[in-house]
Amino acid sequence: MSGAREEILGRIRAALADVPEAEGAADVPVPRDYRRGGAVTGKELVARFAERIRDYHADVRRVRPGDLAGAVAAVCAETDVRRLVVPPGVPDEWRPTGVELVDDHGLSPSELDAIDGALTGCAAAIAETGTLVLDGHGVCGRRLLTLIPDHHICVVQAEQIVALVSEAISRLRPAVTEQAVPVTLVSGPSASSDIELNRVEGVHGPRHLQVFILEGKSTE
Repeated sequence: MSGAREEILGRIRAALADVPEAEGAADVPVPRDYRRGGAVTGKELVARFAERIRDYHADVRRVRPGDLAGAVAAVCAETDVRRLVVPPGVPDEWRPTGVELVDDHGLSPSELDAIDGALTGCAAAIAETGTLVLDGHGVCGRRLLTLIPDHHICVVQAEQIVALVSEAISRLRPAVTEQAVPVTLVSGPSASSDIELNRVEGVHGPRHLQVFILEGKSTE
């Protein structure tokens, strides 16, 4: 055991060899020679995002902004969602009728557990990986909103979709560095597998993910 321990510690020391020891010392320069932008744009970018997140068992629908509230109401009727929690920043034109809407002003976990689903926006979406990026404030709402209810309905504006992870990180950098917001990356419904690879959804979050892509003039 001591030999394995020393080998592990040796690897850690080697990995930390170029890290400054003094508090406040300058960080080690990070190479930025990775891809920082994608070549895919417009309709192709939207289509790739929809295809990739659909691979993770998300239900994806593309709608016009004026049709969103009706589309959300229809999905709620299809899935028997009667109560939706919404962040206070969600616009009125997103809010469906025929569904009880509960504005989040610090709801407790037990209160959220009694609500069928959450309706939020996102901070960005990544086409390459089919990932939603939530930054914990504004239309994204608190992180808790998208972890406890069984359904998550997320609105993605076409211009929020980027090709690569690096592009999404660049977009989030101001919010993270200036406001220290928590970032959550979502690729499909919450799921886990046991040792026999039996997939179980809803273990760590919502079992159902509904994505609405708002298509405007940018994708014409």
